[in-house]
Amino acid sequence: MIDFITSNLPWFWLGVLIVCILIEAPTMALTTVWGAIAALPMIFIAKTGMPFKWQLLLFAAITVALIVFTRPFAVNKLKLGKNKTNVNTMVGEEVQITKAITKFERGEAKAKNGVIWTATSENGMEIPVGAICKITAVEGNTLILN
Repeated sequence: MIDFITSNLPWFWLGVLIVCILIEAPTMALTTVWGAIAALPMIFIAKTGMPFKWQLLLFAAITVALIVFTRPFAVNKLKLGKNKTNVNTMVGEEVQITKAITKFERGEAKAKNGVIWTATSENGMEIPVGAICKITAVEGNTLILN
């Protein structure tokens, strides 16, 4: 098996490239894409006759260098894991109560953009009409107020 791999190294590196891309595609976590990028020049380096162990070492070095120096920049640029939906951006904003919130009944609150939301208090306390409250969380279509 090793003899087959060492006699067909460009195909081996092409296989590594494809496997890395196939692993990365469903996750988009920016982990194996660096191995795929490192495998690309290895296809051509394999044709130079460099021993396989040095090719593996070079592949590992390129992969680590790409992860260390380019992954943080790519994660920040692509804003991975930081996508907030419109509702989640409301946490921390103030709303005005338009229907009183009681211990046993949800009320309504008007956001700054004029949308009326179902609302409840965080700790079960009553909030009268006209009060200004801060949004602490959003659960479904209900604002949790403090």
